[in-house]
Amino acid sequence: MAKADIFSKVPELNYSEPAIETDFDAFKAVVNSRRSIRVYDATPIPESVMRECLDLALLAPNSSNLQTWEFFWVRSPEKKAELVRLCLSQPAARTAQELVVAVARPDFWKINRERMLEVLTQNGEKGAGYQYYNKVVILAYSLGFLNLMGFFKRLFVYFRGLTQVTPRIPTSSTELETWAQKSTALACQNLMLALRAAGYDSCPMEGMDGVRVRKLLGLPNAAKVCMVISAGKRGKNGVYGPRIRFDNSHFIHEV
Repeated sequence: MAKADIFSKVPELNYSEPAIETDFDAFKAVVNSRRSIRVYDATPIPESVMRECLDLALLAPNSSNLQTWEFFWVRSPEKKAELVRLCLSQPAARTAQELVVAVARPDFWKINRERMLEVLTQNGEKGAGYQYYNKVVILAYSLGFLNLMGFFKRLFVYFRGLTQVTPRIPTSSTELETWAQKSTALACQNLMLALRAAGYDSCPMEGMDGVRVRKLLGLPNAAKVCMVISAGKRGKNGVYGPRIRFDNSHFIHEV
């Protein structure tokens, strides 16, 4: 298969996964009832529920299936107390039963590329999928020593983009981080919706000291804290006010 065909040609696959029947009204109820909860009551979340919700978070769509995320369920009382402090001791953190730190890992593309190649090899796959991870992923996400490859990539995509449809990022560490953060945020939404479907609530918090949170968890500089998600059962005055959304005509456009 030619390189261009990796993106445009439907590969020949001996695999089928029919869509199961779902309940749209139930999904709407989950989405509509999800609110950012600022105060929780003392009801604990069963460990089994937390584990299942975290597993569901990992089923989120993500770029090239490179799964550039980590989730740290902070259970140590000492670390939890410190994490609350690093979240400015806001009620959404202070009253939460559980706290989860979502971390974007732009550096994971290398590790998970190797894992994908290993899985594909075990499955006897040597076609387009294998070639994508073996060649295209390196070209797409590698920045090289001191970002030198990224610099030349930026020049290449600029001039190629003058005449051809061209994927343009990532060509810098900042763009690579943004790429990883997008996938991590999708997984965060999965986690919060899963908690709501299980009868619990959550609050995504960006009001925190990400550098100190990273140190608390012993993470390398390449790791970037996306958000801290608190979870529990909504308490009295847990919702500070009615949901405010501007008219959808401001945001949804048909072109």
